[in-house]
Amino acid sequence: MKFALATAALALITLATPVLASEDLAKSKNCLACHNVDKKVVGPSYKEVAIAYKGDKDAVTKLTQAILKGTSKNGDKFVTKFGPMPMMANAGVSEAEAKTLATWIVGMGN
Repeated sequence: MKFALATAALALITLATPVLASEDLAKSKNCLACHNVDKKVVGPSYKEVAIAYKGDKDAVTKLTQAILKGTSKNGDKFVTKFGPMPMMANAGVSEAEAKTLATWIVGMGN
């Protein structure tokens, strides 16, 4: 019985870690200065972004590039979808970190 409880607890910790790690990553990279999980700040909420990209098989790639390069181009989907305020590139985020963040955000739409 103790083994089963310990195994279940370890499984819960393992499942929760990626989400917590991504939220911690968002905090450490100052993403939460402009975004929030469930409410608009300067930019759209992460849940809003996840819903907008639900079903888009390229969503993680698109969001990764938006984090790395920003969304300042005219006609960029982010600018037209979420309003006129472009997202600035986050120079402090590596490509791997951007992909982790993008995957976390897209997962909010499931």
